[in-house]
Amino acid sequence: MPGAIDYWCNPFTPEMRHKGFIEDPEMHDLVRWWRMEDRIKGLSPKDFVAMMDRTGMDVVIVPAFRMKSFKRKKLMWDFSVEEMAEAVGAYPNRLKGLYGINPEMRMEGVKELEKAVTKYGFIGAHLHTYGFELYLNDREYYPFYAKCAELGVPVVMQVGHSAEFLPSKYAQPVLVDDIALYFPELKIVASHTGWPWVEEAIAAAWKHPNVYIGTAGHHPKYLDPSLVRFMNTRGIGKVMFGSTHPVVLYENALPAIAGLNLKDKARDEYLFSSAKKVFNL
Repeated sequence: MPGAIDYWCNPFTPEMRHKGFIEDPEMHDLVRWWRMEDRIKGLSPKDFVAMMDRTGMDVVIVPAFRMKSFKRKKLMWDFSVEEMAEAVGAYPNRLKGLYGINPEMRMEGVKELEKAVTKYGFIGAHLHTYGFELYLNDREYYPFYAKCAELGVPVVMQVGHSAEFLPSKYAQPVLVDDIALYFPELKIVASHTGWPWVEEAIAAAWKHPNVYIGTAGHHPKYLDPSLVRFMNTRGIGKVMFGSTHPVVLYENALPAIAGLNLKDKARDEYLFSSAKKVFNL
């Protein structure tokens, strides 16, 4: 069996980890709350790929994260296309980039998205909507969705609540229904299981051929039972593994998947085949 694919690993180099988790006071507070101080040091691309080899990871996809603070109305995480391309470029078969959507960039951002895909080889886009205070189906995002559909690449969007101090209402899974109806060509990965509205996420993924659910941010042993039933029955091929590493670590998450009692086909789709298909790997 091939190794696993992670559709969402947080930026992993020491510099990026410091920028994302330490430099911003809100994220630093969250790190302490989650007791993650010992997990955020980061690794060089060479050492990160070596860790992937040890833990059974085949491909890891890293978003050029753009997250806005609700308190301070400024970007908390803001990784450029160029710095992400540099981080993943040394191992193009193992590390892949996602373009981070900032709706405030408007058409400049749409052009940058196209450049990220066509020039730097990024394989999709990433959206963290909460701090922008825009619902997932807001018209401000539609030019980005349209460009992804045109380029044939998926959009990964966090759906459900946000653990950060951000308003969760902007990412309720039912909003994905509107996007999928308007863009049946656009592959959508509804990340973080949609919790606590998991049934809404399941409904969207069951209804729309172009909607998938990702489990990043949730350790396999804590997955909602209804989602496990879905991924093992009528949802085979519609759910994929993700980590938001270092929130979830490969060395203990992958072995825990055995405890889900998935059918062989369901396990293969969850760990590898669904992401391979969605991201054209």
